Amino acid sequence: MLRKIISNIPNTITCLSLVCGCLAIIASFNYDTLYFGSLKGYEWACILIGIAAVCDFLDGAAARALHAYSSLGKELDSLSDLVSFGVAPGMLVYNTLQLSATTGWISFLAILIPVMGELRLARFNIDDRQTTSFLGLPIPANAIFWVGACAAIHRWGYPGDVITVALLIIVPLLMVMTGLKMFSLKFKNFNLRENLRRYLIIIIAIVLVATSGVPGLALTIIAYILLSLIPASRVK
Repeated sequence: MLRKIISNIPNTITCLSLVCGCLAIIASFNYDTLYFGSLKGYEWACILIGIAAVCDFLDGAAARALHAYSSLGKELDSLSDLVSFGVAPGMLVYNTLQLSATTGWISFLAILIPVMGELRLARFNIDDRQTTSFLGLPIPANAIFWVGACAAIHRWGYPGDVITVALLIIVPLLMVMTGLKMFSLKFKNFNLRENLRRYLIIIIAIVLVATSGVPGLALTIIAYILLSLIPASRVK
């Protein structure tokens, strides 16, 4: 009985990630509504997607620590990721652009985020080449980029239709670009030489968020992509 409870801890954390994703979708459609404290719907959507990302990290860590791997857990993780890091950021972007974009149809391009996310997750589940690295931008990183991008629009203003359309096409497509090899952020050890790029992205993230706030998350993902383009041998 105890073993069964322990084996379901990672799946429970995964379900919590899904719950956060669902709540983020609801919050994004109540964009300017005040919820708890002085935070509006879009702010809660960003926070909930962030909590979902933490849960996504913890469920894998829990599975490894408890030796509780299962086929069910793998499927639950993908389904949860599609909602929390595909649909939720897509609806956040949609509602942001409904208020910001100068051309109404542009906001509907946000649907590309969950669509490309679904294709990425389906391919990931049947691709045994992505055990220690990723082919294409991971869907949680995609979600983090869009949280930062929406925050940037609130802070610095709408960047214009051309830039917005380009980002809405290019960033989702990065998830399904198998030619783009991304390094994993998971540490197997703490050796500086073997994890130099991981340490660099952590430092970059801290600096960018400290200096730019939430918009720094989008810049961090851009840095992650650029670091991934550098061969590992070049940074050792």
